[in-house]
Amino acid sequence: MLSVDTPETTADTVEGAKSVDEKFKQLGARIRDGVAPISDALTEFLLPKIETGNAGSLQFGQGTAAATFNTENIKKRLAEGREPGKERGIFIRTADDFFDDNNRLLAYIAPNYSKKELETLPREKRPTFNLDLITEGWAAPFVIYPSIPGELDLPLFLKAADKAVKDKKGIWKDSHTLLAYEYRALEKLHGVTKKKAEGKKLEPDEAFSWRTRYCADMRDRELHGPEDYFRVPPIYRLWLWPQDVNEAVGHLNLTPSRRLTGSGSRTR
Repeated sequence: MLSVDTPETTADTVEGAKSVDEKFKQLGARIRDGVAPISDALTEFLLPKIETGNAGSLQFGQGTAAATFNTENIKKRLAEGREPGKERGIFIRTADDFFDDNNRLLAYIAPNYSKKELETLPREKRPTFNLDLITEGWAAPFVIYPSIPGELDLPLFLKAADKAVKDKKGIWKDSHTLLAYEYRALEKLHGVTKKKAEGKKLEPDEAFSWRTRYCADMRDRELHGPEDYFRVPPIYRLWLWPQDVNEAVGHLNLTPSRRLTGSGSRTR
């Protein structure tokens, strides 16, 4: 589902999530020991989240709740205004690139309304299932260039995300929540750091393979490096793959941050 990122359930079980708790506690210790290839600034931002001792369990619990909400919400909305047993069809609008690297269809998904309904229902009354996840706080905004919501949809998206954060709904209820993309990155960082701690040779570029995307601030169009994303509030983060940065700078009139150009303060 485009532009949203729900918590991960890749731990599979409660016991698996507890195993992740231990992995992240180990990662936290190695970060403090200076073994992990991560900047001081990002360390300061992430350590409080992974040193709680329950980062994996929190992620798994949130992911399970998000999945439950999504299943029930889709079932409910497809049945709205229909005779019992007769659900609506589904409307799908795909990204320019139809599939991701895992062969998953990338799309905005919603109930399929009739032409008459579309003429009478305003956009906010017929949201996508993607937007529903944002509204209820069960997903973080995850807009990746060039698949940016349209000029009429983006304001609704940002407004819903802002309200969910302020109301502390879903994942925003706990200040120690790791957003799903942070969780995935830290799992990769744990692998890299474990290998380094064991004295194993890292492959070229492996040390920083755990973070690759750049991040731009939708408010002022400032472009930040992969480890400076946290300087942008979650709802205003626009993500860019390295190969798309030059094009996006031109198309969106982005301005590289001083830290990105090397004119700011340095970290290890």
